[in-house]
Amino acid sequence: MTANNRFFDDLSKLMTNAVGVAQGAKDEAQTAFNSWIDRWLAERDFVTREEFEAVREMAIKARAESAELRAEIEALKTKA
Repeated sequence: MTANNRFFDDLSKLMTNAVGVAQGAKDEAQTAFNSWIDRWLAERDFVTREEFEAVREMAIKARAESAELRAEIEALKTKA
């Protein structure tokens, strides 16, 4: 019975180590993939969310000012 328990103990240790190695390999692969994606994105001329939002706000403000100026022009045309 002791030999049988030792066999299962060794098998358990082996499986535990295998799971640890697999987890380490998964973490390594994920880190490498994330690094590759970060480098790929950095090489492209993508804008950040903050830059996009800033330009979007500028466009909204410009459209509003344009509409106000059109209204003023129309008002001046009707007076003249």
